[in-house]
Amino acid sequence: MRLPRALCFLACLASPLSAAEWVVAVRPGAIAEALALAADGDVVRLGPGTYRETLLLDRPVHLTGEGATIDGGGQGSVITVTGPDVSVTGLAVVGSGSSHETIDAGIKLTGGAMRAEIRDNILTGNLYGIDIHGATDAVVAGNTIEGRQDRRMNDRGNGVYVWNAPGSVVENNDIRFGRDGIFVNTSKRNIFRGNRFRDLRFAVHYMYANDSEVSGNISIGNDLGYAVMFSNRVRVLDNISIRDREHGVMMNYANHGEVSGNYVRETQEKCTFLYNANKNHFHDNHFERCGIGLHFTAGSEGNRIAGNAFIGNRTQVKFVSSRWVEWSEDGRGNYWSDFVGYDLNGDGLADAPYRPNDSMDHVLWTQPAAKLLLGSPAVQLVRWSQSAFPALLPGGVIDSHPLMQPPEIGLNGREIPDDD
Repeated sequence: MRLPRALCFLACLASPLSAAEWVVAVRPGAIAEALALAADGDVVRLGPGTYRETLLLDRPVHLTGEGATIDGGGQGSVITVTGPDVSVTGLAVVGSGSSHETIDAGIKLTGGAMRAEIRDNILTGNLYGIDIHGATDAVVAGNTIEGRQDRRMNDRGNGVYVWNAPGSVVENNDIRFGRDGIFVNTSKRNIFRGNRFRDLRFAVHYMYANDSEVSGNISIGNDLGYAVMFSNRVRVLDNISIRDREHGVMMNYANHGEVSGNYVRETQEKCTFLYNANKNHFHDNHFERCGIGLHFTAGSEGNRIAGNAFIGNRTQVKFVSSRWVEWSEDGRGNYWSDFVGYDLNGDGLADAPYRPNDSMDHVLWTQPAAKLLLGSPAVQLVRWSQSAFPALLPGGVIDSHPLMQPPEIGLNGREIPDDD
């Protein structure tokens, strides 16, 4: 069989079951020709250069290359995967279309793309970076994804969009610009770990995604770090949030989850925000230099909060209630940098309880203009009276066993970035 010029077929003849490798050079339609000739399991290797094509991978093939760019020319998705056991590695992918209706992406994985592997690619300027749309057990790892900057942030696409894609793993990617780093909707059993997010709306955004994990990620300077919304049994573990603007971690109608080992620092508004989030376990987190350490509101019930460090936040806790809520567990509370406690028996626990809020805090939250009176003798007298006679306090958070030292968090040996 005579092959087209610039398309070289390298077959392993030792065994009829051996996979072949097709080496492709730049020529219009060259990749599509190679894919038409390739058998299941074959490798299609692209030589250096720019290929102006959109591709359909409908059976198990391995598309790879070095120095190769695939440019979709602004039409639809650049690479669409509909077959199982496909891998795409080592390529630059640019030039998707601009339609949110069809979710134009650099790489799109549809329902038939089971066990797809998308590794070590560079995707730049596409509306969506990678769209995992109904594919199960996909792996998206080690990619660099830079979204668009030519629209308002809310009008851009996501770095990785996960929809109804059980078992997908998104790990060790560097995602910047666009709208959300990872947006997951109507899915389950997903793992998002070891990714880095910058210059986005949300680093990770959950909607109706249960039994999943977001762990070991870094969010720097985004509007919001890790948002878990309308989802159950999500584990938020060992993540870093530095200088995110609104919240480091947000739980909104999220239940039965675990938030542990996270480091949140210098969020302008709130290190952590709980809104109608119930029966979650918050432990061994570090919340430092935020506007509010933890804002707790809208009927959140049954949460276990212990072993955390609240350091130098302008308001350590914001929680309005007429009853007391205990924030310690099994004789272990939290560390509070503004609590002048004492530990006579040396067991590492303060010998007096800590109450982060008083009635003046409640007044200031509902009547911000009252801040003008903070230095007045009347306000100081009220605060002194409540510290001397805790029975006068109106209710709220009480930590009966405050820690004398902040607990250390491991972060799996990773260094906390200072500047970026």
